[in-house]
Amino acid sequence: MLTLDAEQTAARTWFESLRDRICAAFESIEREAGSEAAFAYTPWDRVDPSGTPGGGGVRGVMKGRVFEKVGVNVSTVGGTFEGEFGKTIHGAGSDPRFFATGISLVAHMANPHVPAVHMNTRFLVTTKRWFGGGADLNPPLPYAEDTEDFHATLKTACDAHDAAYYPRFRQWADEYFFIPHRGVHRGVGGIFYDHLEGDFEANFAFTRAVGEAFLDAFPRIVRRRMATPFTDADVAAMRAWRGRYAEFNLVYDRGTLFGLKTGGNIDAILMSLPPLATWE
Repeated sequence: MLTLDAEQTAARTWFESLRDRICAAFESIEREAGSEAAFAYTPWDRVDPSGTPGGGGVRGVMKGRVFEKVGVNVSTVGGTFEGEFGKTIHGAGSDPRFFATGISLVAHMANPHVPAVHMNTRFLVTTKRWFGGGADLNPPLPYAEDTEDFHATLKTACDAHDAAYYPRFRQWADEYFFIPHRGVHRGVGGIFYDHLEGDFEANFAFTRAVGEAFLDAFPRIVRRRMATPFTDADVAAMRAWRGRYAEFNLVYDRGTLFGLKTGGNIDAILMSLPPLATWE
């Protein structure tokens, strides 16, 4: 069993409470659509290569009428980085021990007019302690109104903490959520930040604000589009777009790599992959 200090406990508790509120909000949308879909939760335990228990998490997945597949995971793990991977992690070059807690969410929608979305926030401890994460919107069929709404909500959250955050973190998202071998962005952006260290209380407050902004913006966008009629051509476009999304997550995504390299739950790590996609 992991022994957590006060900061680690506070972060884990927040991520778990945010998960509960997000899942409740998504289930409420399903009820509005006449669906009884609900999240199924699967706990998992992490054991490092030496056989030492190292925390674990809970994988939540729902497949419904509005959310074709949505995963909301919370994990709290610790242990020792194996091999050279630790040298790539902030603060772990001289000491391979680590702790990480966070929430990770990916939603793939049944209606091509409703954007897919990703949100992840996390707290990591090596020889340094920092927060990272962000949220980005991934519409197969973009609407300017949705893009502007999502960005405006994130900007408000950022501006309440530091006026420099939004332009900096928006640019970081544009650079990060890019598929080099395709030469395209995987969506319409959002914010991405990492290695936010120093003042724990201030950085934790900002990370909570990012979670609140997501919970404010995304359900509103879903409700705006979920009853929009769509065609077979719209579905085909969505599935081709999902192929690009899968390529990014399998080739470039840091969270996927971190999970695979630290003995995470495979189903939880790969829950970001879409249920149906095409490559033509």
